Formats: sequence, C-alpha cells, structure tokens
Amino acid sequence: MINQFIAQTFGQTPEFVKYIITFVVSMLPVVELRGAIPVGIIDFKIPWYWCYIVSVLGNMAPVPIILLFIKRVIEWMKTTKRLSKVGLWLEAKAEKNTPKVQRFEVFGLMLFVAIPLPMTGAWTGALVAALTGMKFKNAMISIAGGVLIAGVIVTLISTGVLGFLNFLIK
Repeated sequence: MINQFIAQTFGQTPEFVKYIITFVVSMLPVVELRGAIPVGIIDFKIPWYWCYIVSVLGNMAPVPIILLFIKRVIEWMKTTKRLSKVGLWLEAKAEKNTPKVQRFEVFGLMLFVAIPLPMTGAWTGALVAALTGMKFKNAMISIAGGVLIAGVIVTLISTGVLGFLNFLIK
C-alpha cells in the first residue's frame, strides 16, 4: 500500500520504490541498516547484493551531517525549555559509550558501529565521534568500516547463511 502511494506520487515503478524505501529506512536512527536489510531482502525480495549496497549508502548518508553539526544542535537544544532534556540525554548517551570507543580510538569506533544491535550504529557512532572531538576523516573511515561489517552480518542473517552454518556445525 505504501509502495503504491509512493510510486504514484513520484511516478516510479513499484520495484524502484522498494529500493527507495530500503534506502530511507537505513537512514533512520536506531533502525538503520539493521532494519533496512531484512525489510529489503525478506519483505521486498530485493537481491541481497543490491540491498546491501543501498542500505550501506543510506546508513552513511546522514553521518557527515551528524559529525559536522551535532555539537551545535545539542548546545542549541540545551538552551530551549522543551528540548533541553533531549540534548542532555544525547550527551549522556555519547558519554556512556565514549570509554569503549576511546580505548581503541579508530578501531574501537569501527567495532562499536559494527555490532548489529540497536543504539550501536552509525548515528550513535557519529554522535560519540563528534562529542569526543575525533577527527572528521578518522570518524568517517571508522563509521564506514563499521557499517560495512554490520551490513555483512545482517545480510548473512537475513539470507539465512548464518542459520545454515549453524546447522552444519551441529
């Protein structure tokens, strides 16, 4: 139903819309590619390799924006009555994960982002990198590496490869 609405709105074929939805879902905080890849492969029947590429690109799209502007956004949020709690929560979230990342710096951030669990993806990684003052280039490389690894893991799970390997081991 949503596919048809978007297809009619944008004048695209429903097949192309599946790729757009997968891309957009992978951009969302918390969901990211961890949710987009299963939707693309299982629900939309997108070939795994295209789903992986679209999801990685979508997941990385907001990262430079977050790295460049999140500090200013959080500072502004803390000055407003309604958003100050959200700004403080974001800072606390970053501070909580900072020791994990700073211990191994670039490699640590990559591993943090690579763990395919909620709140450990590119959004949180970019938040931590920005608030700890990590260099932009290092943060982008680390987050991209983590996203690529997380994408492989989620793709393997979504295509049943890990389930098959588990069956072979038993």
